Amino acid sequence: MARGKSTKTTTRERRTYTEDFKRDAVQLHLDGQSAPAVAQRLGLSSVNLLYRWKREFISQAGVAAESLEARVRQLEEELRRVERERDILKKALSIFSRSG
Repeated sequence: MARGKSTKTTTRERRTYTEDFKRDAVQLHLDGQSAPAVAQRLGLSSVNLLYRWKREFISQAGVAAESLEARVRQLEEELRRVERERDILKKALSIFSRSG
């Protein structure tokens, strides 16, 4: 009987975290707590998880910010158009009220 190296494999159950949990963890870090302290406090297996979540949330926030900026530009254009219409109507009203 040949003796070989004994390999012991351990399977670790993979934890899943909710979006709220991830967001709260990232917020703790953004509020000034060190990443290792947050990871330890929340029982994360690796501080790299926190860094990854932070990158993901920042990139998502960037997309949302771009969408909001586009909406602001659209509303500003509409405001300028409505202001022009108002000015034209004011002038027309003053002309008609003088001649009437």
